[in-house]
Amino acid sequence: MADQSQIVAALAENGQPDTCFDALCRLAETTVGARLFTITICDDAVGGVRRAYSNMPEPYPVSGTKPYNETDWSRVVMDERRTFVANDIDAIAQVFYDHELIRSLGCASVINVPVTINDKVIGTINCLHEAGYYTPERVAASETLILPGAACLLLARSLN
Repeated sequence: MADQSQIVAALAENGQPDTCFDALCRLAETTVGARLFTITICDDAVGGVRRAYSNMPEPYPVSGTKPYNETDWSRVVMDERRTFVANDIDAIAQVFYDHELIRSLGCASVINVPVTINDKVIGTINCLHEAGYYTPERVAASETLILPGAACLLLARSLN
């Protein structure tokens, strides 16, 4: 299992939730690998997700909400509560409207790890990298991000 002590330490620090999200980003980079790392929080009141964190805030900022769309992504992540994997830009383009921006950042593969609490997806941990990057081994490793991700997401939700 990945070393989660950095998350434990981050939870105690000031500057939340970004301090915790920064630590989760570092954990994801070392455990799974991510050029672009984001966190989204599910908001059923608006029927979508909002980006709460980005390790590339200039080109890929924390922004408003994106609606839930009926795609393969929503079926896998929201309905089945499983990690979504797309390993080329064509597969990404089928589910994400901002695929050109994603490509411009040097990314062509993605994993979206749902964090489920009380039978409800409360957010996703999103790692993006070069085409073909997310092997079955890396996808399996991404599961170790769920518990620390839950701590970070629950903290963020408690502050809003």
